[in-house]
Amino acid sequence: MPPHNLTMTVAGAAMLWVGWFGFNAGSALAANGDAGMAMLVTHISAAAGSLAWMTMEWVRHGKPSVLGIVTGMVAGLGTITPASGFVGPAGALIIGLSAGVVCYLATSLFKRVLHIDDSLDVFPVHGVGGIMGTLFAGIFVGTLGGAGLAEGMTMGGQVWVQFIGVTATFIYCAVLSWVLLKLIDAVIGLRVSRDEETEGLDIVLHDETGYNI
Repeated sequence: MPPHNLTMTVAGAAMLWVGWFGFNAGSALAANGDAGMAMLVTHISAAAGSLAWMTMEWVRHGKPSVLGIVTGMVAGLGTITPASGFVGPAGALIIGLSAGVVCYLATSLFKRVLHIDDSLDVFPVHGVGGIMGTLFAGIFVGTLGGAGLAEGMTMGGQVWVQFIGVTATFIYCAVLSWVLLKLIDAVIGLRVSRDEETEGLDIVLHDETGYNI
């Protein structure tokens, strides 16, 4: 479903892009070289993600879309975030390009093959991108201008550590989400009726018609 107002989508994406600099670079807690490098790699990955997603649309559908460009930007931002304090510009370029391609394919898989209703593409963009960025951090921290591996650590060992982190996070989120969803279902229910879903939750649950002024 296309966005209601693509101009607002682009404006919001632009603010998100700029805000992400504070998110990643601000994690350095200082105005120093680490913060500057985090900002640079964040910008490179976002731009590369936009370019890669646009290219995928161009190849598969014969033309790019602005919505695809901003979605690729978000994929690049989400994927570089776990690695932003540790990789160099060349690593960020590879991460961003990979994000645009892999997250595009993941989104197509979720929507067209698995028919999963993820209206904002949260998991195929942020989830898949975050997992990929976490693993890539283990690869590019020690090469292509990265911050360098800890003493005695190998690239393979670091990637394994990153994989353990991804697995632990996945298990924690899955278990906690299952518990919370069960609690919500027991208290107020998770689903509305099919007719209410067709009419739209903005109207049924919130009376947001756009004319309530």
